[in-house]
Amino acid sequence: MSNELTGAKVLAKMLVDYGVTDIFHVPAVLRTTMAELEVISNVRRIHAHGEASAAYMADGYARASGRPGVCAAQIIGALNLAAGLRDAWLAKSPVVALTGGRDQATKFRKAYQEVDDLPAFEPVTKLNATVDSANRFPDMLNQAFRVSVSGCPGPVHLQFKGNEGQVDQEQFDEQIPREIHENAISVPPYRPSPDLSSIKKAMDIINNAKKPIFVIGGGVRWSQAGSLVDEISKKLKIPVATSLNGKDVIDANNPLNVGVVGTYSRGSANKSVLAADLVIFIGTDLGGMITNFWTIPKIGTRAIHIDIDPEMLGRNYPLLVGIQSDAKNALQEMLNYVDDNSAEKRLDWVNEIQGYCQEWYDEFRPLLTSDAIPIRPERICHDLSLNLPDNSFVVVDTGHGGMWMGGMFDLKSSDQNYIRSAGHLGWAFPASLGVKCAVPDRPVICFTGDAGFWYHIAEIETAVRWNINSVIVVNNNGAGNQSKRGFDRVYGGSQTQKAREMWTFNNVNFAEIANQMGAVGIRVEDPKDFKPALEKAILLDKCVILDVVTDVDALAPLAYTG
Repeated sequence: MSNELTGAKVLAKMLVDYGVTDIFHVPAVLRTTMAELEVISNVRRIHAHGEASAAYMADGYARASGRPGVCAAQIIGALNLAAGLRDAWLAKSPVVALTGGRDQATKFRKAYQEVDDLPAFEPVTKLNATVDSANRFPDMLNQAFRVSVSGCPGPVHLQFKGNEGQVDQEQFDEQIPREIHENAISVPPYRPSPDLSSIKKAMDIINNAKKPIFVIGGGVRWSQAGSLVDEISKKLKIPVATSLNGKDVIDANNPLNVGVVGTYSRGSANKSVLAADLVIFIGTDLGGMITNFWTIPKIGTRAIHIDIDPEMLGRNYPLLVGIQSDAKNALQEMLNYVDDNSAEKRLDWVNEIQGYCQEWYDEFRPLLTSDAIPIRPERICHDLSLNLPDNSFVVVDTGHGGMWMGGMFDLKSSDQNYIRSAGHLGWAFPASLGVKCAVPDRPVICFTGDAGFWYHIAEIETAVRWNINSVIVVNNNGAGNQSKRGFDRVYGGSQTQKAREMWTFNNVNFAEIANQMGAVGIRVEDPKDFKPALEKAILLDKCVILDVVTDVDALAPLAYTG
């Protein structure tokens, strides 16, 4: 390496100072910076097989660590990286994307791989900027990290000059300051406090409500305020429903936890929210999934909303009180105004919601404990609930995977974590590799279907090469059978074999593929074999593919709507 100070030396040092331990990329991008990282640090430069999966890995890393996840690609792969950022955007995850870009000296001359990628990043980033001089590295990287973790977290993008970001080879002016912003390293960097008069007004309404319910979103998770939700709900005897993003803020052992509400949900949660006379939303943008397209609760239900983003307050529901605040700060202030004596009038309400929960378990217990072959997905979810270690980190795909696990899986310990795809099928497998990089000492279990697993199956090789030892549970029914209902409908209730071409696959043994690629493959065809296979997979501490053969006709229950 040259002794002169270059952009690469500055960028590498700053990435290390920001606590980056892994960069997920598809070469070749910022090659000189990557080489400098090898000299000054142990940062792993994890070469993935696709740009979208590199973005998903960075997303998983960010959601597990609370710090920005970093992904990178050269100019020709930038569009794929932008596509992969959509999930981080929807889930409000702080991902920093670094790409190569056009050089001013050759713009519009048909340079090799020349495409204007910047517009593609605009809809999926909080900051989308170009870096055309090595001297801009310090302020632009600081800005990128700061923006990614501030307020509602989210992805950012820096496009470096040169198709591979060769601007990092430029000499750097040593007089330019290179300080790291301490408030740009993790979420949340700042905790805005609530207006106390609004807190008092909200608590007066809550203390007097007979049938209130909390609806908790991912903002509470980012704020690390789950223990406060648990405390205030128990003091006031107020039930708690969560979004999929907030599922792990309260464990299943809490008798006030009614489950996930909305579209990918549990019936007891939807029933409880519909029966409430006051809904207290905390840390959620109240989008279509958590409200089942604004029907749960019904528009006009008395509501209070607390969120760090003031634009969310009153956006989808009229409010009695709207409070801009960090969730943790708001909950701490709310606890100061709890009327303990008011809890008694909610005992009937608690009995009512616990009845809903019991009804749900009574309805689904035969499927949760089914010995049927092919295996029922409900049985897999139930066995995962009962048998995962207390410090497990669970990563779940969208589609049927999100529906099964959102409704059927229980977190039994406050030390367990749960994240899910915000929309991209196939996200969970590469995301789980990013999670394992962030929390290498914890068991990481991914739940996906064969439809999702096919998207990024090449990343088995990445996991083996880098010794990233996640356990991947594949619900293998030879189909993307979430589509079955839709095709039943358009074909008048009875499909033809030609219709099935559009949602079924060949039957494939993923365990054999995993073994060929250097991972460990275990195939499970009988439900009684799943628990020992899971225990073995976790103890092996290798990348393990649990190929579970399931019933193609098993459909996840649709949302309860009243």
